[in-house]
Amino acid sequence: MALQKKEKYNVAIVGATGAVGQVFLQILEERNFPIDELRLLASSRSAGKKVKFKGEEYTVQELTHDSFEGIDIALFSAGGGRSKEFAPSAVKAGAVVIDNSSAFRMDKDVPLVVPEVNPDDAFKHNGIIANPNCTTIIMVVALKPLHDYGKIKRVVVSSYQSASGAGAKAMQELMDQTRAWVNGEPLKVEAFQHQLLFNVIPHIDVFMENGYTREEMKMYNETKKIMGDDSIEVTATCVRVPVLTAHSEAVTVETEKKITVEKAKELFSNAPGIQVLDNPEKNEYPMPLFVSGKDDCYVGRIREDISKENSLNFWVVGDQLRKGAALNAVQIAELLISK
Repeated sequence: MALQKKEKYNVAIVGATGAVGQVFLQILEERNFPIDELRLLASSRSAGKKVKFKGEEYTVQELTHDSFEGIDIALFSAGGGRSKEFAPSAVKAGAVVIDNSSAFRMDKDVPLVVPEVNPDDAFKHNGIIANPNCTTIIMVVALKPLHDYGKIKRVVVSSYQSASGAGAKAMQELMDQTRAWVNGEPLKVEAFQHQLLFNVIPHIDVFMENGYTREEMKMYNETKKIMGDDSIEVTATCVRVPVLTAHSEAVTVETEKKITVEKAKELFSNAPGIQVLDNPEKNEYPMPLFVSGKDDCYVGRIREDISKENSLNFWVVGDQLRKGAALNAVQIAELLISK
């Protein structure tokens, strides 16, 4: 199902008032995506709100099954339930859906795409393309050049995930808790299982029967699908940290072929979407504070694993709202209109 080639495209954003929806708009404007008509869609609660794009004011419309007439590309970020309910209507109306939820990621007929890793898969869609989990995207961008060179056998990853991964309300809760603490007021806990301020929570999404959380299993399953290699083994521990934006990950990879630190730096430096920041003698390494708002994923703390042969450790940080979500989806849209 190819997208009809045009000079400009009609684009719908579902979940336009949410955290990712707002970043969709920023990135579409920054990258000057060729838009003819822009249609902003959200729940009835948000309908009627005004949103600015390229200096013009747009009114948010209520999302219905009839919202997609004439739309070429629909960017969805309104949760899995809404994606399952409304994405088929968008496809029926002739749109290609790029979905940011987990609704279709493991569907065998839906490609799961990171443009730096598996761009060709984007063209194998039947109307829906899935955007992977934010934590997985940030990791596989860094895994790809290592896998191409040395074939990855196993990945051990611990994530340090910002509040932004749980949406705008979660970010607000962390800011509210900070204000409340400064003012000596009680701290409200609603978005997370526990207070996030001055804390880390080793619990993202629900626990599964095997003791892993759903977030950790997403990393296991999605990495195999995106990399196109079921033999890659992955074990993850996902942790929420009191950071507003940008996820960090400590990654250990075991490869069939030895990759030295020098070779790893060379591979990372030549790979798309990656910046190497690895000068420990100057205290220079990737941190959320500096990666927030940036498009690339930053890699540092690259070192050979002293406990295992053919094993490498590194630290990768990426902005969850940009590369981990909105940017990746817009890059998929750019791929679709490039052919």
